[in-house]
Amino acid sequence: MDPVTVTPGAGALKDSPAVERALGRSKLYLLVSWSMLYPEDDEFLDYLQCGEFVEDGRSALASLTASLDSIGGEPARSKLSSLSHYLDQIEGWVATECANWQLTDLQSEHRRVFSNVITLDCPPYETLFGNDHVFGQAHVMGDIAGFYKAFGVELSQDIHERMDHLSVELEFMHFLAYKESYARCHDGPEKTQIVVDAQKKFIKEHIGRWVPLFSKMLVKKADSGFFRYLADFTSDWIDFDAAYLGVNPQPYSEAEYRPATFNAPEGQTYECGAQDKGNELNMLLNEVGAQSFMDQKDKDTEKEESGPVGTA
Repeated sequence: MDPVTVTPGAGALKDSPAVERALGRSKLYLLVSWSMLYPEDDEFLDYLQCGEFVEDGRSALASLTASLDSIGGEPARSKLSSLSHYLDQIEGWVATECANWQLTDLQSEHRRVFSNVITLDCPPYETLFGNDHVFGQAHVMGDIAGFYKAFGVELSQDIHERMDHLSVELEFMHFLAYKESYARCHDGPEKTQIVVDAQKKFIKEHIGRWVPLFSKMLVKKADSGFFRYLADFTSDWIDFDAAYLGVNPQPYSEAEYRPATFNAPEGQTYECGAQDKGNELNMLLNEVGAQSFMDQKDKDTEKEESGPVGTA
């Protein structure tokens, strides 16, 4: 598959395949991101039980698959077929097991898999992968913070998670993909390329390195049910998106998993959470019924976006 490129002078219409690809990718990242969070209320459970989770996933996959025609995307379409299979499994699980669940049931399942403390058999935190020394972890955390800062987003205090949590990192990719769709319609090739390059770098240096191993660990820990299917879905989705973006991450192996307890560098704190207060994401967030992790710090982020990405 040819890596995604930005063509100067190509008039980006709102219904162009490149825009549709970005929107489809954005929605899928958001769905997985929301799925990994501890459910504080009934909203996500209702989303599952009414069928909209599967429906939105299928819609995004259909749109993404159709829009790949313009770039000769037959190999990519074959990668996406497995994702449809996992959505079928989730649909069956909802109908047979989850249909009569209460919020406490979903919360118990989340605790069974992820625990209510940091569990080392499938921790959803990047800095616990490939960094057996706290200084290495601090460097990775600082790099993640640099990405967020470069695009003018910060973590709110509404949901108490760290910035290296899988849900937060996946939502950042959702934000970048949606920003790409906006840039293609309104900002021209130069700004679009900045956003595309950031996605490539974040996949290559972060998500694409630790999420494949995390997904394998999650398969073993969950064993069955929603989070087992979600683990398979996430693994294949990251594999697809890395190929789509034309990057080749070097995933951590099980032998490299030597976690240390994370400690923030002296004098630094990291707050995590989620609440979108910007305007660009509202349409998509409303469409899938989710809320965002990211507070949009400034609407005008041109100066920061043009600077280096990935350094704190």
